[in-house]
Amino acid sequence: MDRTSRRESLEAQVASFPAEPGVYLFKDGRGRVVYVGKADVLRDRVRAYFGPSLDVRLVRMVERAERLEYVLTGSISEAFLLEANLIKQHHPRYNIRLKDDKSYPYVKVTLGEDFPRILRTRTLGDRTARYFGPFANAKSVDQSLDLLQKLFPYRTCKLTIVADPDGRGKTVPPSALPGGRPCLLFHLKRCTAPCVGNAPKQEYRATIEKSVLFLEGRYETLARDTRREMQVASDALAFERAAELRDRLQAIERTLDRQEVHSYKGDDFDVLAAAVAEGDAVVQVFRVRDGTIVSRDHFALEGSEGAAPPEVLASFLRQHYAIAAAVPPEIVVPVPLPDAAAFVAFAEERRKGPVNLLVPQRGKKRHLAELAERNAHDALEQERVRWLADRGKTDTALRELADALGLEAPPRRIECYDVSHVQGTNVVSSMVVFEDGRAAKHAYRRFRAKITDRNDDFTNMRDTLRRRFQRSASASDGAGWPIPDLVILDGGKGQLSAGQAALSDAGLLQIPIAALAKEHEELFVPNRHDPIVLPRTSQGLYLLQRIRDEAHRFAVTYHQKVRGKRAVRSVLDDVEGVGPARKRALLRRFGSVRAMRDAPVSDLAAVGGVGPALAERIKQAIEG
Repeated sequence: MDRTSRRESLEAQVASFPAEPGVYLFKDGRGRVVYVGKADVLRDRVRAYFGPSLDVRLVRMVERAERLEYVLTGSISEAFLLEANLIKQHHPRYNIRLKDDKSYPYVKVTLGEDFPRILRTRTLGDRTARYFGPFANAKSVDQSLDLLQKLFPYRTCKLTIVADPDGRGKTVPPSALPGGRPCLLFHLKRCTAPCVGNAPKQEYRATIEKSVLFLEGRYETLARDTRREMQVASDALAFERAAELRDRLQAIERTLDRQEVHSYKGDDFDVLAAAVAEGDAVVQVFRVRDGTIVSRDHFALEGSEGAAPPEVLASFLRQHYAIAAAVPPEIVVPVPLPDAAAFVAFAEERRKGPVNLLVPQRGKKRHLAELAERNAHDALEQERVRWLADRGKTDTALRELADALGLEAPPRRIECYDVSHVQGTNVVSSMVVFEDGRAAKHAYRRFRAKITDRNDDFTNMRDTLRRRFQRSASASDGAGWPIPDLVILDGGKGQLSAGQAALSDAGLLQIPIAALAKEHEELFVPNRHDPIVLPRTSQGLYLLQRIRDEAHRFAVTYHQKVRGKRAVRSVLDDVEGVGPARKRALLRRFGSVRAMRDAPVSDLAAVGGVGPALAERIKQAIEG
């Protein structure tokens, strides 16, 4: 289809769009999503892409697109959330998007537990928990949590600890705590050991509440409360407790001294600014709580070629606050943003309260917005030095691969597959994805063999690829996985034949495929008898090895997990008289097969439905 007829086809599709809020997707000829947008009125917004005033980036996007789709939403706020989710899912080439958005860490406080834990996580979803973030740097989060645990000791273990009628903690089941003794963190004064009833529930949760104040950046409040507690302890002649509180107060004050303090009348707000240069972009975020800058983070973005800072900042705001644990009552930016009213409506719905998007013209907040801009430019320069070094090697590697394999262009999306098993048992496969030469871990997938365990790598590989390409984005509903530019298999000619057969079954023989043999690092491709041997110093070979090793690591890790689970199950499965109900009862009572092995027969027999005879058989089986 030529450019003119393609454009006419797209305009005809737009004419059928409804005048309602929703999200629209531009797709290329291979079914890949190249752009995602949201609109209050779909038909009017998408029609604007065929007018005369588009920037170069969007003109290229329209020229590449061959299909348009839309999803209706109940409100513009729902459209914001759906747009952010689709950008994370598809990584469209022409969207301004967060780099490695799936990997940003949060701090999670498990308030739904009697004795909450505080930990770093990368996933949300626990409605009983309190989250803070996202943060740009996992190392800084770990450093903050390390200091927090020194100030307010809390547990990080995975033990199930519940409060008894007196409020004391007890571990369930008791056998989950070997020897009934607390771990080393208690002796290092990093945990108060609620697992053995050392910290009452009310006292422990009071400590967690102080930790939450610290995480919120309420350092002044914490310092004031700690100063008051210290005075009370001193008046009561509890000098050891007073000294402990004195040390805590000094640590809080040192933390406060490290922040850049401004007087904002105790306000809570975020300050954001963007810097853009040659397609690279960084957004700086200052978080101000109780009138003090409590944290600074910068986030890297991609897909910003030809975009101005206001557009980059507006796109970041939509994505960032769609995944943020909390939205502040005020957001300060240095320049007016496009679609500001729609963003405010979205932010207010997320916050369940008013949100002010402020562009200050003078005063301290204007100074802070300018400071954020300077920090964004400095961060961008530092990131560009690192990116350019990495990008130069990666671009060289992709060009070398394209030349060696006779590809039309360097492969943007590479998928690599590996099969793992032990003598045909617990067969699993891995699929790892590299986009633009970098690991796209959000797109990794694992497969459990469905053709029964068998020692046949070729059959297992063919089945894995068959199942993967059933999820291809070429499906009529467009909801599948993107089609790769190159498929790499871990193996030799046999694996290559299995891979070709799977592509043939899927009607996708046009996808380039190759197999990398381990022994001599030879690359086998279809319709060529001799393997391709890349130079030992080739950047292309280094990239292939890294991709292959990642696929192998991912497969082996999953195989070990599956094998471990099956090993635990099979011990009990082989015992006559132990069915699903008795297995659940045993595991509920003891927690693990190891604990059953250490328990006397009488304890096993005491479990409902077991009895002495069956307990003897279980004991013989797990000790055999």
